[in-house]
Amino acid sequence: MSSKKLMEHQAFHTRIHSPEVKPAEKWLGYLLGPAGALLLNAVLATYLNVYYTDVLKLTTVWGGAFLVFFPIVSKIIDAITNVVMGYAIDRTRTREGKARPWLLLSAPLLTVTGILLFTVPDASETVQVVWVMVSYNLFYSFAYTIFNMSHNLMVPLSTRDTTQRGGLSVFNQITTIMMSGILVALVFPMVIMPAIGVDGGKWIALMSVLSILALPLTLLEYYFTKERVTEETQAAGEVRIPFGRQLKAIFTDKYMLIIYGYFLIYTFGSSIKNMSLVYFCNYVLGTYNDGITQTLVSVIGGIPMGIGIFAVWPLAKKFGKRNVTLAGFVLYAAGGLVCWIFPTSMTMMLVGQFIKNIGGLPCAYVFMALFADVLDHLEWKTGFRSDGIAMSVYNIIAVAMVGICQGIFNGLLAGAGYTAPEIVNGATTAAVQSQAVKNVITFGFVGLEVFTGVILAVLLIFLSVEKDIGKKQAQIKERREQR
Repeated sequence: MSSKKLMEHQAFHTRIHSPEVKPAEKWLGYLLGPAGALLLNAVLATYLNVYYTDVLKLTTVWGGAFLVFFPIVSKIIDAITNVVMGYAIDRTRTREGKARPWLLLSAPLLTVTGILLFTVPDASETVQVVWVMVSYNLFYSFAYTIFNMSHNLMVPLSTRDTTQRGGLSVFNQITTIMMSGILVALVFPMVIMPAIGVDGGKWIALMSVLSILALPLTLLEYYFTKERVTEETQAAGEVRIPFGRQLKAIFTDKYMLIIYGYFLIYTFGSSIKNMSLVYFCNYVLGTYNDGITQTLVSVIGGIPMGIGIFAVWPLAKKFGKRNVTLAGFVLYAAGGLVCWIFPTSMTMMLVGQFIKNIGGLPCAYVFMALFADVLDHLEWKTGFRSDGIAMSVYNIIAVAMVGICQGIFNGLLAGAGYTAPEIVNGATTAAVQSQAVKNVITFGFVGLEVFTGVILAVLLIFLSVEKDIGKKQAQIKERREQR
């Protein structure tokens, strides 16, 4: 049976049939469904590098070069698979849409490859290096690429109604914030990390549970989402557009280039910050796995993210998504500057993080709605959709920046003389780091985003896509009715 015929089987049909977005779709498809994969990814974004440096002790492999170049090379592979995935999505034609079927495939792949990331055998250095490289690429270049591409397209393809689409974007980001801002930022440093330390067996058990959890929840996202925009284009007899023509459309549109530049700069700063967080709380602001420092930084700094659920979208509707995001980045940079000036003062760090996260609220909650506006603008301009290839470029930026930033950060740590902790008499004992190491960590966590915040505020001045998006959507509808 072909994959297309398989997708037409009743067992694979969406449970959402309404032409309008209903509560079940919001709560199950966009809030709960993505939680498993996003939790797994949030943990990996913060702690996978810690596992490599502190548990496997790979910092000195190849004279420190392995953890510098391996993530970068891996992300080149990931970039290629993202292009292939974008091409595949744009050419997928099923009753269930063009992106959702790939969600179904990603569910078991996330579980298997997530476990493989941590089951590195206790063998020679060569065996461990090979295992790390293969498992890393199986997860990021294959399983998570399939999930992330299809998951990120759910909001743009869900509906053309900008209000409903904005609401779904908020629900989607609530899940992301809950996973990274509550579980990973609070529960992990306070309870889990002190309990597992650098015990490899405990790491494997923990990450296996999280990987298995991703399976049923990703299936929930698949069954409780619906591609209404795709159904429109298929009903209108959408013609397949050559790949080169789609690429040209994307890279000659000013709004698309601006939003890609915006996302690249933001991801660069936030990736370095996320990798620096644990090291900063362990060696600059607090002591190793003290269970308090990282929790306080995350709780006080993260409170605005909870408040923002209720405040951001009303402000965005009144003043515009671009405008509130721009103003937010001014606060973002100001809060980061406070932290950078007083990196060892808990009081000033908490004040700075609070201000910074207030500024980051609009970006966190309305970005995907802005991106959806740009996709509609591109359709209005060219006469065809380019969702898959546009999202592949978006994902290439996301994954490439993570790899590049991981390589840069590890290179700076190794160059400054970072020393990994040891197990002494059954307990994890951290080394005393030099001032050079502390300076690297501090810049990564609070210094870099002062600069990226200012740059992003300036860049957003030129992103005026939403001012006439309603008229463009009306013209798109009129064209389809004429066809």
